Amino acid sequence: MGSERQNRLVIGISGASGAVLGVRALEACRELGMETHLVVSRAGMLTVAQETGLTAPALFAKADVHYPPSQVGAAIASGSFRTAGMLVAPCSVRTMSEIATGVTSSLLTRAADVTLKERRPLVLIVRESPLHLGHLRTLVALAEMGATILPPMPAFYARPSSVAELADQIVGRALDLFGLDWSAVRRWGEDLATVGAVTGGEAE
Repeated sequence: MGSERQNRLVIGISGASGAVLGVRALEACRELGMETHLVVSRAGMLTVAQETGLTAPALFAKADVHYPPSQVGAAIASGSFRTAGMLVAPCSVRTMSEIATGVTSSLLTRAADVTLKERRPLVLIVRESPLHLGHLRTLVALAEMGATILPPMPAFYARPSSVAELADQIVGRALDLFGLDWSAVRRWGEDLATVGAVTGGEAE
């Protein structure tokens, strides 16, 4: 894998609640020196504004490159454009359904479809609850196609003191799947003591 491909990540933000996850993913990638290519659905931009207060220019400034969702001829719509994969954070039910069927209506879902066909990592932070049987079957289909489903589950063992810390732990674990080690992640057995650990040669 060339350095260009390793250092380039596609990030999609759809209209589900949890826009902070996509925003923090962009900010984390910038900290890590990862080039980001951003596409936000129309509903996603509404959610970003509602939940974070960010304007479109402010959000786009956090990415190295951004594309309108209607720009189906963008670089990320082609498998010949090398990337390390794609993260959709958050991923709405409509978005996951389009990706699962291959009937893509926007650049966001087209880019995800390309990621799958090129056998690159596709991580979907699916934000919906509760899930009915149709949702669950769609998630199974996506997993069978090679996507990684990462629901935004809070890591209470990390004892977060704010919503921001909860979000950062989720984003950091998603970035782990691309081989990216973000310092905001608190790791069991490293930053956090394991239960019943024995140190210093202590015997039972």
